[in-house]
Order: sequence, then structure tokens, then C-alpha cells
Amino acid sequence: MKVHKHFDIRNHNTFRVSSYVRYFLGAEREEEVPSAMEMAENLGYPMMVLGSGSNMLICSDLNRVVINPNLQGIQEHHHGADVIVEAGAGVNWHQLVRYTVERGYGGLENLALIPGTVGAAPVQNIGAYGVELKDVFVDLLGFHRQHGRMVMDAGACRFAYRDSVFKGEFKDAFVICSVRFRLQKQSKLNLSYDALQREIQKRGLKPANPAELADWVAAIRSSKLPDPEVIGNAGSFFKNPMLSTTQYNALKDEFPEIPGYPTASERVKTSAAWLIEQCGWKGARKGDAGVYEKHSLVLVNHGRASGAELWALATEIRQSVFEHFRIMIEPEVNVLSDV
Repeated sequence: MKVHKHFDIRNHNTFRVSSYVRYFLGAEREEEVPSAMEMAENLGYPMMVLGSGSNMLICSDLNRVVINPNLQGIQEHHHGADVIVEAGAGVNWHQLVRYTVERGYGGLENLALIPGTVGAAPVQNIGAYGVELKDVFVDLLGFHRQHGRMVMDAGACRFAYRDSVFKGEFKDAFVICSVRFRLQKQSKLNLSYDALQREIQKRGLKPANPAELADWVAAIRSSKLPDPEVIGNAGSFFKNPMLSTTQYNALKDEFPEIPGYPTASERVKTSAAWLIEQCGWKGARKGDAGVYEKHSLVLVNHGRASGAELWALATEIRQSVFEHFRIMIEPEVNVLSDV
């Protein structure tokens, strides 16, 4: 296990903001994880689990012991028309997607190019282009601070829209080591999402297989979202609001162009990006903290912005949207501060 004291995690978060933590413990094997958790307990500081930091904004130095579960490896278990793919928590998410689609396995292709690691994916119940992680999830293996080694299925994970038990009751008390997914050897592609339908109309054809659809998704994402290796960001910063039908219809009367997508829960999802853009924030910049010029849902670090400066911008955007539309948009990223 790798142990670092007073460690700057600038290179372990995709916003590339500087933040010093008390200790940084790198676990690369399953048996190192409980040892890291025990060390964190003995050091007397709060424990925090950190993958590649692709879905967080850190607004201060952190008086915490960070555990980085960097477990690698991908395994396959074949069951007739299905294949169970198991990946270590430290595997890069997009590399896992590429691994599966190159073998013709369907299920993860709509989730191509989402930044982060496999271990972080269930925490957020990541989703894109009409698919969520829970749709292909089997179970995960990890360690709880009190209960020890646990295998958790979808019900135990309590998946919801960009949410799970790991953002609530199990937050910073559970370290994910590996995740299993059920994929199909002969799959029907999910092309229902509007952006994919527009791409089909533009190209005049449909993708032929999971690998081709993954390429389409990656191209669409690249045209809208900045590469964290080039400019610091965490992808979509805000959740799309879920409105009651009554609330949405009232807004529709006042703002006829407001997007609306009915859901199975009889609520209507609207576009946070559209709301933010209508308030004039697209491409705005305050110092090195800014809103991406191609997508108003993305906050970016143009260089040396601090986490506090980025959060101040996010707070101003939220207030602006609330004053204009009476909707308080919520952050999708985890905002951390020990101040």
C-alpha cells in the first residue's frame, strides 16, 4: 500500500484544483483495502474514498485520510447469451467500455467516454444517452467500515437518478473493490435518445453494432464536452430538474420553449442546460472559473481557479435560474469543503 502524508490531490480530481489532504493511501489489491480503512481509523481523521475525482469539486484543503482504490483487472464469465464482465474499481471507465464493445458485448456502449473509474460509476449511478448503470448492473464487492466485506446487488445499492446509497448512508464508509455487469452477446442497440436520433438523421443510417454506437456517443460527447486533460472540468455540473406536471405546465405557459421529458414516475424532466443558457451564462467567465462555451451545463477551470471560486460561480448560476424560473437546480457533482 502506498502512503503519502500532506498530499496535494490536484492530479486526482478532474477540475485540477489544488487541495492538500492529511494522508493519501493507495490500495492496489483487495487485501490492502481493509488495511487502509484500519489505518484511517487509527490516524483519527475522517475517511474519504477517491477514485479519479471525476465527479467532485473540492473547495478547501481536506482534514481527511483519502483511500484511493486502484484495483485493476477485467474478467469474463459466460452464461449462454449473456456475459458477466467483472472489473476492478481502478479500471478507467471508458477503457472498460472499449473492452466490451470491441468484443461485441452490448450494454455499455451508450456510456462511452464518461470520465472516471469503474468504482465511481455505481456511486453516481452514471447515465447517458438513454442508459443508466443500474440497467446492466449485477453486483459489487467492497468493504464497509463496520460490517467488513460485502457483496451488494442493485437493491442494496438503492440506485436512483444520479444517486445511490454510497452518496448517503454509506458515504465515506464503504470502499468499492470491483463491479460486475451483465451484458449481451447479441444485443439490441438503444437508440431512443434525441441526440442519437438526430445523428441517425444526419448520417442517414444507424450504427451497426455496439462498437459503432460507442464511437457515435464518444463523438457527440467530444463535440459538446471538454476533455478534462485539456481543461479542468467534471462534466455536467448540475442535475436536470424533475418537476411535477403542474409545475412544468405552468412554466410551459410562461416559457413555451422549455424542454420537457415525461418520466415513468409521472414527473417531467427539464433541461438544466437550457435554463442556464436562458439566463445568459453560456461561455461566461469570472477569473479562471467559467462556463463552457459549447455547453452551459459544464463549469470549467481555465487555469488556476480554486474550488471555492468555482463554487461561487455555481452558486450565482443557481440563484439566477431560481430568480428567473423558480427552479433551484442541484449540483450533480459532490462539493467538498472542510472550512
